[in-house]
Amino acid sequence: MRQSNSGFSDAGLRRLREVMARHVQSGKIPGLVALVSRGGQTHVEALGTMRHDGGAPMRRCTIFRMASVSKPVTMAAAMVLLDECRIRPDDPVDEWLPELANRKVLKRPGGPLEDTVPAHRPITVRDLLTSTFGLGMDFDLLDSPISAATFEATDYGVASGPAPEPDEWMRRLGELPLSYQPGQRWQYDLSHEVLCVLVARVTGQPFGTFLRERILDPLGMTDTGYHVPADKIDRLPPLYGPDPQTGEFLVWDEAADGRVSRPPVFQGCALVSTADDYHAFFRMLLNRGMHQDQRILSRPAVELMTINCLTPAQQAARDTMYRNIAHLSSGLGLHGGWGFGMAVRTYCRDYAPIGQFGWDGGTGTTVYADPTNQLTGILLTQVGMSTPDPARLFHDFWTTLYQAIDD
Repeated sequence: MRQSNSGFSDAGLRRLREVMARHVQSGKIPGLVALVSRGGQTHVEALGTMRHDGGAPMRRCTIFRMASVSKPVTMAAAMVLLDECRIRPDDPVDEWLPELANRKVLKRPGGPLEDTVPAHRPITVRDLLTSTFGLGMDFDLLDSPISAATFEATDYGVASGPAPEPDEWMRRLGELPLSYQPGQRWQYDLSHEVLCVLVARVTGQPFGTFLRERILDPLGMTDTGYHVPADKIDRLPPLYGPDPQTGEFLVWDEAADGRVSRPPVFQGCALVSTADDYHAFFRMLLNRGMHQDQRILSRPAVELMTINCLTPAQQAARDTMYRNIAHLSSGLGLHGGWGFGMAVRTYCRDYAPIGQFGWDGGTGTTVYADPTNQLTGILLTQVGMSTPDPARLFHDFWTTLYQAIDD
């Protein structure tokens, strides 16, 4: 029997479940929650257990550490300010982030921290929106002095931290030179954290408060936030980072008394959430900013978020960076373009079409939406990307999801 042509075929969904179950049965992925939707049809699979050695089963309401999949949601808060003309894309950020004024830039991106030249121009809001402000994770610079200094200054990474309060965090960041001139090169991640501080300073509210008032609460994302309260902590699995050599499950973060069991002092791109909460957010994006009868973002704001905003030179550098690690990531990141806070596919290299947008998280999360097929896919696990296994699971999830389309 086949479903209507607005959803998925029964046979396709069975294959999706079988492939996901195979990954769980391999022992390399303890559990997962997958949600797929299309044309009014939503299908959920919850497989495996919360812990690698058994215990409670995964449930649809399990709460996960979203990691970098937080970026599209936190970016939406900045888009609210663009809609309301409280910030403008090409305004310098000096007024709100004086720590980033009068920047020095390394003569060579991998060179000594003292060998600098003045920045050609101020950092702008657009540089933060597009991840091109001059600092960030750069796979070509992992062994450089600027990379080590950035990690140390910002308490950057799963095993570090917690990060200090925003003003101290910005003070530390402001002591570093930029590795590239503003707007020159796409670099990963750090600009989104700076953008969260910018939003907080513009609004005069803690970032999490503004995000909740303008994005989370209107969308009904009641399980999304910066920590898991005590009455929900049983829904949070531990976070594992398997040993790259042995595959042994190492605990990166426990649930009770772990890093997300209490509110952090730095509210950036590190949300916890559920499959249903993220479904509400990405369906809003597919609906061009509308949630039911309420407008969350303007249609142009959503279009800016979900189209490629990189110049050819920026995009070429980004493609090269991810292509050089494709053997470790099963091709994650090779989408072509980058919008505001997420990847945008600009060419076909697998089953997903041009125009698909979303991102992946280092804690084993992947969420994308596809305007062509009006499709949303969400896959959440508790396994960090320390081995290729989560990336291979992601690949198989998207392949089986697209083969399940019923047209």
